[in-house]
Amino acid sequence: MRFLEPDGSYAPTPEAEPLREIVEGADDALLRQMYRDMAVIRAFDQQATRLQRQGQLALWPPSLGQEAAQVGSARAARPQDTIFPSYREHVVAKIRGVDPVNILALMRGTTHGGWDPTDPANGNTRLYTLVLGTQTLHATGFAMGLGFDGRAGTGDVERDEAVVVYYGDGAASEGDVHEAMVFAASYNTPQLFFLQNNQWAISVPVATQSRGPLADRSAGYGIPSLRIDGNDVLASYAASRMYLDEARTGGGPRAIEAVTYRMGAHTTSDDPTKYRGRDEEESWARRDPIARMRAFLASRGADAAFFADVDAEGEALAADARQRVVSLPEPDPDSMFAHVYSEPHALMERQAAWLAEYEASFEGGAA
Repeated sequence: MRFLEPDGSYAPTPEAEPLREIVEGADDALLRQMYRDMAVIRAFDQQATRLQRQGQLALWPPSLGQEAAQVGSARAARPQDTIFPSYREHVVAKIRGVDPVNILALMRGTTHGGWDPTDPANGNTRLYTLVLGTQTLHATGFAMGLGFDGRAGTGDVERDEAVVVYYGDGAASEGDVHEAMVFAASYNTPQLFFLQNNQWAISVPVATQSRGPLADRSAGYGIPSLRIDGNDVLASYAASRMYLDEARTGGGPRAIEAVTYRMGAHTTSDDPTKYRGRDEEESWARRDPIARMRAFLASRGADAAFFADVDAEGEALAADARQRVVSLPEPDPDSMFAHVYSEPHALMERQAAWLAEYEASFEGGAA
């Protein structure tokens, strides 16, 4: 399902026709905002990669190439919705209100979570999940609770709540995801499973994982599903808005497979040249989601001043992130023991005492 061709021309596919009203009802302000979201986060993402290469971050998972899938779905969600990200949904977190530097802090190792998911300023955004697949279970449990508490399914699209959970093609092969879909279907949860199929589960191609579209897996559980062009931000927005509103008002879980491409490495510890070729990368580069939306907006009258302003905002965010992340304070070593158990625990106390004694042994310098 697609609205924008790779050259930016507006040409809805037959599958997109039922959703034209959603896209054509979006005003220029929203369309320009979605472009701004994509371009600004790419500048931040590239800066984060440089920070890791310079030893300022332990690891960085780039989102290069996946901006459209993320922006469209995030802009389609309503303020009352709860977001369960995976670990590269940087622009989703930013749109919901999370300070991007908090993502960098997690990757720098100065925080155990990054942000407080209960703080309203963070837009109901749960923490990143590095144990992949588990977030689908967390999201499904939360969505079940919304149903039990009467916070969904009343038919009031402006009040009812829903859940969005992000995961990738690699996680789609894990048992956690399938168990989550079983419970979601059984309990008719107000939930959107948003799968970003970026073609590679680290070095394993999607063709090795599945002989057919990954969207068919969710359909096998009785969950309505759509397969969209994940590099088309309009397709992501329309499909997500339709499915989230259906889910929140009692329709039950929905699933989207956004077919996109990881243009960079899986993480900065990965070398994609070891397992994929330049021809493949160049082919997908011609389908760049940002270039596509830029061409579309230009055809609607967006001028050079608008694009220059977006570029300046991206540069400012990247510079601010660099300045602030290198100034982050070192964490208190005791913080690693503080929240393992809900009550004081003898084992944690012994470990904390051992660490304090070990660190004290270095005071005064080497002999």
